[in-house]
Amino acid sequence: MPSSPSSPRRILIADDEPLARERLRRLVSALPEYTVCGEAADGDAALQQVATLEPDILLLDIRMPGMDGMEAAARLEQLANPPALIFCTAYDHYAIQAFGVQATAYLLKPVRKEALADALGRVGRVNRVQRQTLTEQSTANDEQLAVRTYRGTELIDLADILYCEADQKYVTLHHAAGETVCDFTLKELEGSYPHHLLRIHRHTLVGVRFIQALRRTPDGQSVVALRDGQGELPVSRRHASSVRQWLQEHQPG
Repeated sequence: MPSSPSSPRRILIADDEPLARERLRRLVSALPEYTVCGEAADGDAALQQVATLEPDILLLDIRMPGMDGMEAAARLEQLANPPALIFCTAYDHYAIQAFGVQATAYLLKPVRKEALADALGRVGRVNRVQRQTLTEQSTANDEQLAVRTYRGTELIDLADILYCEADQKYVTLHHAAGETVCDFTLKELEGSYPHHLLRIHRHTLVGVRFIQALRRTPDGQSVVALRDGQGELPVSRRHASSVRQWLQEHQPG
């Protein structure tokens, strides 16, 4: 049975390598909020264990004999209440495919304790019902970024990005789950995702979903006010007109 809100969240480990399963079990055992409820050595066994054990979270390898992890994940998506999914793999080139199966995180082996704890924490911020609702709402136009970080490859919903801020050589994505440093340039992001991100400054793109209003401060500086009390961002004189135009086109009245 699934765990109750007060009990540890139950994790199923699916990997064809016994040593990899043992490592993950050891890492999970050091995290008191979680417990391993079972193991599987291939995709078929993982599906059977999910049906039997109803885990909250599945740590899933990709390259396994028989049914691989990607196919198993696709089948799990058809369930009414699938477990949250975290890929643990030695290969980084499957990240794009992970978009289609709503993976919460994509960790590279050898998985580090800090990376696993962070990924599990992100699962905890969105419960299963919320996850299903978000998936249904965004099926038609959902887009995600695959960002390589020290934690592995993270998948970030573009709709969750508040703003992107350039600082010297790196760009920081400020999003619903925190902050992520990436090696994309603002120009690349702006050109690739014009329906999600709008340029408001030489150093800043804003997530259009969070734009509430364009205001002027007492000292004459233009700022974008973000929705839900997320603060304000400076707008350069050069980009104020494009922000004003966006508001005229996308807001009623």
